[in-house]
Amino acid sequence: MSKLIGVLMGSDSDYKYVEKALKILSAYNIAFDVSVISAHRDTESALEYAKYAKQNGLKVIIAFAGMAAHLAGVVAANTTLPVIGVPLDRTGFGGQDALLSTVQMPPGIPVATVGVDAGANAAWLAIRILALLDKTIQEKLDEEKDLMKKKLIEKTKKVREMWNNE
Repeated sequence: MSKLIGVLMGSDSDYKYVEKALKILSAYNIAFDVSVISAHRDTESALEYAKYAKQNGLKVIIAFAGMAAHLAGVVAANTTLPVIGVPLDRTGFGGQDALLSTVQMPPGIPVATVGVDAGANAAWLAIRILALLDKTIQEKLDEEKDLMKKKLIEKTKKVREMWNNE
């Protein structure tokens, strides 16, 4: 099976955030490549990964990084594939430093950025991108959305039963 999504983390200490995304991709049977690549400690590997990502069959790249958080930007600057940045709270600033490093990109080098520590949402966004050209993935997303709605209706019903003494 061809790997469609590249998942990068700047450090193996980021794994606990990455794992959530990998579980979601696995639930959708989407093949992914996962690597630890630092934009600062091994710039050459980051550049090479980005340069050959499309040739290697990838369709989307998710990049997790904290602190200076340049991984997503470095990758986006060296590929035309969609790159999703996941800023991580690694310094005690609530992840704001990483968020700004990830989201503030020059024109023509976009990084789609999700919330701080929001690896799950990065996976969902990557899946939605793939669903644009894959009917099976789109159908599964539609089913998932319907299930979310049904769960919410059930929760509303339970709350109303508790508090609506009519």
